[in-house]
Amino acid sequence: MTDILVVEDNAELREVLVDFLRNEGYTVSSAGDGDKALALYEKYGARLLVLDIMLPGASGMRILDKVREKSNTPVIMVSAKLGKDDKLQALISGADDYIEKPYDIDILIAKIKGIFKRRLAVDELSDDNITLDIAHEQILKDGEVVDATTKEFELLKLLMENKGQTLLKNYIFSTIWGSDSESEAQTLTVHIRWLREKLEDDPKNPKKIITVWGKGYRYE
Repeated sequence: MTDILVVEDNAELREVLVDFLRNEGYTVSSAGDGDKALALYEKYGARLLVLDIMLPGASGMRILDKVREKSNTPVIMVSAKLGKDDKLQALISGADDYIEKPYDIDILIAKIKGIFKRRLAVDELSDDNITLDIAHEQILKDGEVVDATTKEFELLKLLMENKGQTLLKNYIFSTIWGSDSESEAQTLTVHIRWLREKLEDDPKNPKKIITVWGKGYRYE
């Protein structure tokens, strides 16, 4: 997964920002239009988005809405639109921060570092021999990284955050895949099976990811 996805239609500004971020040690991908940005995010993900509002194709606000349907990935909105209403709308829609153009790149990078620092302070869930490294979106079993997909990670995170509670299938599916997802409901069952194969000592007799028949699943 990429650390930062930069979405900016001004090619010169985009390239400068990408270079600065890479010099800070981040992995960075970039897009000059909204449609490409959505495709990159959906395929590869990102730990943080720097997102211009005014873009060819899908607008920055449209991208923010799509991101918020499925995740809490931090988003910093960037815009030359200086109106108070524009800033309020971005923040109400779920943006973590808003910075106006022209901006000081050092200030933007400081904002990015601040978001990552706050996330790293709390971004780990542990239970017995299973650890969820939220900052790096990794699952570890007995200290070893498990080869898991983004959806498997998100599914386990949701279950572990609600340990001991039965989560209904419809709730899990809409939270992870989105209520308007084109995926089949059976997708959830398949992902549960994959997680058990990777995490349970005996996948056929799971002790951690429990099926509550007729309802959903519970993490013990």
